[in-house]
Amino acid sequence: MFKGSNVALITPFKSNKLDIEAYIKLIHFHMNNGTNALVPAGTTGESPTLSHQEHQKVIELCISESKGKNPIIAGTGSNSTEEAISLTTYAEKAGANAALIVTPYYNKPTQEGLYQHYKAINDKCGIPIIIYNIPSRSVIDMSVDTMARLFELKNIVGVKDATGDLNRVDQQFKKMGKDFIQLTGNDDNALEFNKRGGCGAISVTANIAPKLCSNFQKLSKSENESDKKEAAKLDTILQPLHHSMFVESNPSPVKYAAKILGMCNDDVRLPLVKVTKNTENIIEKALKSVKLL
Repeated sequence: MFKGSNVALITPFKSNKLDIEAYIKLIHFHMNNGTNALVPAGTTGESPTLSHQEHQKVIELCISESKGKNPIIAGTGSNSTEEAISLTTYAEKAGANAALIVTPYYNKPTQEGLYQHYKAINDKCGIPIIIYNIPSRSVIDMSVDTMARLFELKNIVGVKDATGDLNRVDQQFKKMGKDFIQLTGNDDNALEFNKRGGCGAISVTANIAPKLCSNFQKLSKSENESDKKEAAKLDTILQPLHHSMFVESNPSPVKYAAKILGMCNDDVRLPLVKVTKNTENIIEKALKSVKLL
């Protein structure tokens, strides 16, 4: 269920409010273009600047619009354990298939604190939990040993690994085995990540290139040698687009790309701002390179 190309959905805004019409169109765009799971209210969905009501609304919309056709991995993390429990409980009751829970940012918990945070959520909820390990944003890095302890709990099923360290894939595979789901959070390392035992990505680029990302994932996990060669070719083609999505802070670049592709406008909430003219040019060039523009 949790494999292949899974989109880290952007949250469209209009006049600083949720653009529900655009959001629903985005959901159906992904349902019709090969995306596996929808992942609302994550980093790319600007979860830190969503109100609780908005956070719940975007999860609810994904569930109601997908009607069970696509898995929903709801972003329900927080640096407050009680808040993470509340959001995860809501997502479970609403019908989400899993929760994506980021390591607590700013607080800087110890490894024991990380364990107790996820254990508390695990003990209060009943849906699969995917750990979101992103040291570049949360400042802390969950160790492989802590992850292994958590994998012993009933609901912890895997990790979105955004460390950028491919050796972690090997270490996690060795420690937890093939049943531990490993999804990369870095589009640019997805080919090697899958070669080492990963099963897919939670992707930023998939917001604007779902068919390309989906095809790449299928080819990269094929046992057929010609498919693997095609995956490598497609990976090379996609690299400029992947990199253009991170020239400035995510999700400002991908929202600009979505705007020029007619999906939604490029409004982001402060303290994020729209991309510069120079970045616009980089994104447009990248979109042209993959024939999206």
